Amino acid sequence: MIEPFIDILLSGILIGILVSAPMGPVGMLCIQRALNKGRWSGFFTGVGAAFSDLFYCLLTGLGLSFVQGFIEDNSLVLQIVGSFALIGFGIYLFKKNPAASLKRPEQSKNTFWADCVTGFLFTISNPFILFFIISLFGRFNFLMPEYREYHYIAGYAGIFLGALAWWYIITFFVNKVRAHFNVRSMWLINRIIGSLILLMAAYGIFSGLKDYYNERNEVQEISYHTNY
Repeated sequence: MIEPFIDILLSGILIGILVSAPMGPVGMLCIQRALNKGRWSGFFTGVGAAFSDLFYCLLTGLGLSFVQGFIEDNSLVLQIVGSFALIGFGIYLFKKNPAASLKRPEQSKNTFWADCVTGFLFTISNPFILFFIISLFGRFNFLMPEYREYHYIAGYAGIFLGALAWWYIITFFVNKVRAHFNVRSMWLINRIIGSLILLMAAYGIFSGLKDYYNERNEVQEISYHTNY
């Protein structure tokens, strides 16, 4: 009786870690905030991301077929809209003056709720993570007919705990090297992170528009051959 409970709890923890591990825009944001504002600012950004990951995991578990169909039907729109949102953040970070925020953590005015909310919004704006979650659910046999409600409660709690553990460890190590950064280092990091985000956003818009153009041409060709 206890073995399935432990299995799904451990599977949930592993899923939470693996979902959080890819260093996308939210990972860069956590590192940037941990360096600029202190470890806990970066950690609470990760907490927001963990809530978003949990939300998508719940969506996957409760409506697998509907969620997958929605993403497939609206993938191009979601990709382009999300890319434009990333451009806004990339420009902001590229132009941000790091000297104003390079303070000791205890001297910074930390707004942990704001950090948490932005972490949540940045992660929720990337619904393509659902496909990764679906593959992880299959790999770890997370959705099994013999599991009861309390098994899934433990499993989803494990996902959240795994994600939190990942961000706790990342911000811990980032905080340890924080003392080796000066104003010029922070300026360079901001520029690098901002540039990477802009490149990812530009690629997302380009590939989204290219796919849209190709799909439109295919529809026109099918319509042409049907009429003639």
